[in-house]
Amino acid sequence: MQMKGKEAVFVVLMSGITLLALMFLAKATPHMAIFGTMVMVGGYAYYRSRDFKQIETAMINGIREAIMPVLILLLIGMLIGVWQMSGTVATILSIGLNTISAEWFLPSVLLITMIVSTFTGSAFTTVGTVGVALFGIGTALGISPALAAGAIVSGALFGDKMSPLSDTTNFAPAVAGVKLFDHIRFMMGTTIPAFIITLILFTFLGRSGQTADTAQIAEAQAALSGRFDLSWLTLIAPVLVAVLAFRRMPVLPTMLVGMFAGVLTAGFVQGNWSISNWLGVMQSGFKSGVENETIATVLDRGGLESMLWSVSLVLIALAFGGLLRELGVFQAIVESLLERLKSPGSSVLSVVLSSIGVNLLAGEQYLSILLPGQAFKQGFIDRGIDPRYLSRALEDGGTVINPLIPWGVSGAFFAATLGVPVLEYAPFAFFLWLSPVFSIILGYVRLGKQRESLKIAS
Repeated sequence: MQMKGKEAVFVVLMSGITLLALMFLAKATPHMAIFGTMVMVGGYAYYRSRDFKQIETAMINGIREAIMPVLILLLIGMLIGVWQMSGTVATILSIGLNTISAEWFLPSVLLITMIVSTFTGSAFTTVGTVGVALFGIGTALGISPALAAGAIVSGALFGDKMSPLSDTTNFAPAVAGVKLFDHIRFMMGTTIPAFIITLILFTFLGRSGQTADTAQIAEAQAALSGRFDLSWLTLIAPVLVAVLAFRRMPVLPTMLVGMFAGVLTAGFVQGNWSISNWLGVMQSGFKSGVENETIATVLDRGGLESMLWSVSLVLIALAFGGLLRELGVFQAIVESLLERLKSPGSSVLSVVLSSIGVNLLAGEQYLSILLPGQAFKQGFIDRGIDPRYLSRALEDGGTVINPLIPWGVSGAFFAATLGVPVLEYAPFAFFLWLSPVFSIILGYVRLGKQRESLKIAS
């Protein structure tokens, strides 16, 4: 059932047109848009091969790759509910309202999430824990939800891209055949300028915004202190999660420890010893009962059910990705690209665009690293291009782009966790847009100089 170049391009074009038409003309949800596109491609695959069992197996294999992300999504949903119940988020929110001004909120959030994600190596953990609290502070300060989410996601992806504890940071160099710390040092060329520009933009946007309403902040603080015992003991759970993540404990037991610590905190600090209430919060989320609408919006969230929208989207997207992979769509397009590459810079451009393309079609950042990495690796070797350019391009086109896609695993999770649709925060996730741009620019500039030097030497 493997396709050739022209047929693969036809399938990609038809998939893109169908997807966009369903989302923007038919106003379908990302779920139905992906599902409709998958049915169309599946019908074409059946017409071409007449083997439905193979099509079915391909979709199941695609879903199988999502089991770990799905478990993480469900656990983080429960963890958020427990930390809301334990007063952890309320304490962080109270501290933030006392220390962070509206004028400096956006750059502060960017730096805080950057530090946390670097130490934990996980954008999911960062957004699902400290990101939720910071978003709540922004809500109380009157910051635009889209701007706040853009800053949180930008900072969280810094660590997911640069931390030696991150799975994608280890995965990309492994695929490209590069040592981990060589890969991290080389990524600084695109990451540092992208982050500096992002920091400048958020500083400007923050200082040009309105100041916070002090009366509203006072009401928020009163609502928090009236509902929770805002003790430093409520911060034990997030500290434990950070320590375990730094020590590279697997993410699932780390989340379970964080939940267990949160439940004990709810009992010892908040006096909530109702097991049925604990389980209810894990299932359906926390209901604070506070009258302050702003605080209620921040605290009334979490639970396993809050992640079902994201989980269902991830399952459909990865089933579709499995089908495309079985058809050989990605491989055929990359192979046709390799035949046309004329310069080293165009090789980097092709890797970045291929990773973005896999993200758009499959919604999965691991596939967006693995498939282009495997396909282009030999081409980089044949052309004498430093493999670090390949590993960096895979991160810049794969890891950081996934949160910009509504049906991407990261995009779906961040939207559900923060309550801001991807298309609303995406314009303000500056770091995510700038990273691939710098990767392409440096690919042409640096590799172009190396090429000229080789010509002179010869």
